[in-house]
Amino acid sequence: MPVSTSTPSSPLPDSTEPEEAPTAKTAPAEPAEEAARTAKTAGRGPAEGAGDAGDADEAAGDVDEAAGEATGSAVEPAGEAAGAGAAATRPAGEAADAPGDTAKAATDADPAPATGDAAEAQEATGDAAEAKEPAGEAVGEAVTRPAEDAPEVAPQDAAGDASEDAADTPGAAGVVAEVRWWRWRSRHPRAARVVWWTVTVLAFGLVLGALLLPNRISGLQVNRFTRLPVEAIIGAALLLVLPRRPRTVVAVLGGVLLGALTVLNVLDMEFTEYLGRDFDLVLDWGLLDDAQSYVADSMGRATAVGAAVGLVLLVVLLSALMALATVRIGNLMARDTRRATRATLIAATAWVTCSVVGLQIADMPVASHRSADTLVKKARQVRQTIKDEATFGKEVRHDTFGATPADQLVPDLRGKDMIFTFIESYGRSAIEDPVMAPGVDRTLGTSTQALAKAGFHAKSGWLTSATYGGSSWLGHSSTLSGLWVDNQQRYRSVMASDHLSLTKAFKKTGAWDTVGVMPGIQKGWPEAKYYGLEKVYNAFEMGYQGPKFSWSTMPDQYALEAFQRLEHGRTDRDKPLMSEIILTSSHQPWAPIPKMVDWDSLGDGSVFEGIEKDGRKASDVIADGAASKEEYGKSIQYSVTALTQWLERYGTDDTVLVVLGDHQPIARVSGDNASRDVPISLVAKDPKVLDKIAGWNWTDGLRPAHNAPVWKMSAFRDKFLTAYGSTPHPTG
Repeated sequence: MPVSTSTPSSPLPDSTEPEEAPTAKTAPAEPAEEAARTAKTAGRGPAEGAGDAGDADEAAGDVDEAAGEATGSAVEPAGEAAGAGAAATRPAGEAADAPGDTAKAATDADPAPATGDAAEAQEATGDAAEAKEPAGEAVGEAVTRPAEDAPEVAPQDAAGDASEDAADTPGAAGVVAEVRWWRWRSRHPRAARVVWWTVTVLAFGLVLGALLLPNRISGLQVNRFTRLPVEAIIGAALLLVLPRRPRTVVAVLGGVLLGALTVLNVLDMEFTEYLGRDFDLVLDWGLLDDAQSYVADSMGRATAVGAAVGLVLLVVLLSALMALATVRIGNLMARDTRRATRATLIAATAWVTCSVVGLQIADMPVASHRSADTLVKKARQVRQTIKDEATFGKEVRHDTFGATPADQLVPDLRGKDMIFTFIESYGRSAIEDPVMAPGVDRTLGTSTQALAKAGFHAKSGWLTSATYGGSSWLGHSSTLSGLWVDNQQRYRSVMASDHLSLTKAFKKTGAWDTVGVMPGIQKGWPEAKYYGLEKVYNAFEMGYQGPKFSWSTMPDQYALEAFQRLEHGRTDRDKPLMSEIILTSSHQPWAPIPKMVDWDSLGDGSVFEGIEKDGRKASDVIADGAASKEEYGKSIQYSVTALTQWLERYGTDDTVLVVLGDHQPIARVSGDNASRDVPISLVAKDPKVLDKIAGWNWTDGLRPAHNAPVWKMSAFRDKFLTAYGSTPHPTG
């Protein structure tokens, strides 16, 4: 006996009126028949009058697809799912038991939907046919139509029972959710339409935003987002030609890729802001841990952990939202391929036209391929990084002074106490920026005069740092190794090599004791071997009991006094001393900043308690450009004052000081287009020491002239060794 396929006037699948059950058991409808009935349901009902045909179409397609995919080959008791309470179950496989009835049912089926609904019906039928899973369709039948031999029940009760029983079926939770969503949107058509349009617009906005997002903070302007990305056109064309399942897979992968691209662009923004360069996909992952440590030291461990967890969750959420957005767009295109194809062709034509004629909006080309350029650039960067390792290895093996005998290294400095001091973030901007320069220049002038009264004189120039905004160790190693060390891979290669460092040259002679004063070191530091330092004083070995000043473990004044107490002031020494000192008080976030106290009152550092409490909070400065500039300038003044006062107080006729910056401060302070130059000064009492570098044409005093010579940091080692009598004996 044929089964009627007529559909109710309501789009609710649970509102179908059951046919009066015959005495004999009737074979179930074929999947194709059920798909046609579902298609008609999607195309008729109140949704049409409300102008919501697109919504009804979308929900019908989603229900059919979800039902088919959720269950696969599961066996569904159709009578139970309809709330009939029958004891016996009917396997889905029985749908193929009555071919004769099936053929007759197909013949008796209602005619095709009206012309206005043809597209929706065709799409729903196409989706169902594409699934080709009889078992899944049987579950769909159980959810959408009560069993024919079941007692008649109210439509609302049938829907509730169907939802409850279907929830007990493994894999059917998605079907239940779809039914509930269908019921809600049928009761609230206007709200459903608002939700539908909102989600759709957000999906398109997310995708286009990801494709057009710049990788510089300064690029976050409206004109960057008024462009037509070619990647969107290519993606749309690909989704149009794919069947449903491959289309979904490609859409998900595309969404995840867009999420990853967005993360890379944000990393580029932050690395450019803090380090003056893009994020390196091969080398920079380890710096993220350093960034977390910096936040912990500056703003507390709880803040650092919370920020790390929040960022991880944000990345996961972003990838998920991107995937959902691309899947939604793909489904919308598939439901009206004719319109989607036409729109894609129009967009492609517009892109080519704009590209050829060079059309611009607010000085930005309309035709965009930014995301493709980013991927190509990153791929090229990865290749270059891998290639650089082998190339740099050859540079490391070649050393102009690698085989120089000990007695031919720095003979003109024998008997001198040599001090190499790096001041954190001391860059050209501190001396030449109109906001910061007045205070810093005043301090440099005052300090030059005070040193002259004590018998010291200075000459100053510029070095171009291998780093910017951070990664101080790259600046230290470039200066002392004579190699251009501008990334972590190069740094590791140098530290593992026998390439002679400037400080190790003093140890190699056997004529100096060598020490390091490193208040910023709070863990093991194997680099001491490369630098030839016999003893290194870290943050925990100088007796400091005062407060931390944000990232800096102790004020520079205290670190210098500890150096005097522990090493420089010793009277039992039978050799001069070569020292490397890293001053940290001018490290970002430049709040709070220590102040100078009486040298005789330093004690164990407890005297700084009140100064730290009265200082500005890091959270008030770290994101404020104007405040950062102001406090940065003050921190440089403090560090220069502490060092020059120490030299006035404890320097001798044999003291020779080389003081320089390691890098410029971050872009928020130095500016987007600042140079990488840092000042360097050589200070001594013995005029012969300064005469040796007369040919360098450096400026007298601690402040280098604007047009003073500029060298790369990597050039300093060889120039210094040559100036003080070292004889080249190359290796490699």
